[in-house]
Amino acid sequence: MDIIFQTPRLFLRQFTEADAPLILELNSDPEIVKYVHEPTLKTAEQAEKIIKDIILPQYKKNLGRWAIHIKENNEFIGWCGLKYLPERDEIDLGYRLMQKAWGKGYATEAAKHTLDHGFKVLNLKLITGRAHIENIASIKVLEKIGMDFISEGIIDDCPVRTYTKSNHNS
Repeated sequence: MDIIFQTPRLFLRQFTEADAPLILELNSDPEIVKYVHEPTLKTAEQAEKIIKDIILPQYKKNLGRWAIHIKENNEFIGWCGLKYLPERDEIDLGYRLMQKAWGKGYATEAAKHTLDHGFKVLNLKLITGRAHIENIASIKVLEKIGMDFISEGIIDDCPVRTYTKSNHNS
């Protein structure tokens, strides 16, 4: 298991192709994908394709969406991580958690430590976070971790709020 980093309650690790059932469980819940304009997954093959085509290639850049587990019981609760978006030439902070993990501070904890990892370990200059304007919980996470509101706009046909944070160490 390739652990990227640990937080007080969580550890984040790289996904492997064997994790398709976890991605399927996460992305088959319509409430979880409600604000991201992605279809719900129906098959393990769809989840395998996401891992192979989207998640694993990012690891070559030391970036990626990392599986989040609760230290206490090793339970998978979602993902958090950094992804390079070439169409916008930016590093995107993202997170997606199972409903059972909502409202417990896990997204904030994972996102804060992901920002720290991006700045202190990867020496990134700027990290961007976006949330659908109706996704109040996600917006609160971006604000709690100290990201600065930049603008509201339409990205990929989706109304979003954009936040950024600069690396003051670089």
